[in-house]
Amino acid sequence: MLLVNVKEEKRRLRSRCKKLRAACPADVKRRLDDGLTAKVLGMEEYAACETLFIFISTPIECDTAPIIRDAFARGKRVAVPRCADKSGRMDFYYIRSADDLAPGAFGLMEPDPAKCEKVTDYSSGLCIVPGLCFDLEGYRVGFGKGYYDRFLDAFGGVTAGICYSKFTLKELPRGAYDRRTDILVTERFINRNK
Repeated sequence: MLLVNVKEEKRRLRSRCKKLRAACPADVKRRLDDGLTAKVLGMEEYAACETLFIFISTPIECDTAPIIRDAFARGKRVAVPRCADKSGRMDFYYIRSADDLAPGAFGLMEPDPAKCEKVTDYSSGLCIVPGLCFDLEGYRVGFGKGYYDRFLDAFGGVTAGICYSKFTLKELPRGAYDRRTDILVTERFINRNK
């Protein structure tokens, strides 16, 4: 059995994925995002959810803006994360539009708590989970702060990781605190892990 330093391997993967994503031409990224959006919007879990937990994407992440617009159009409640503290805890807040967002931790757009209602019920809904890369079992390498792993540990709804197929691997190194998603969605396929 080959022993792997999980932290070092994740650091290496994180660095490689960030570079590859940053180098992706805009037209290619747009095509990938369009395909990924279509897959998410076509999922029965998306159609059935009343509350969508979703992140506000950065330029190197899968674009979540079209999914958020569609959720608003369908009358879903949209909840986005806000880093609560440096210990890796985040809370979600309902937003009604992009006007409810402001720059927050790590330069990310986050809900303004003065304008938004804090989510208190995490027992149901669909949570779209970011990741730099995923494996086919739904495990991920994120940005390394552990916010989503802590959140997923207590979330009672369905979780769907979104990632470009180029950044999916058969298996990723994982630690004791890593949490997998129920579904992996790429622009090419959907893999359910339940």
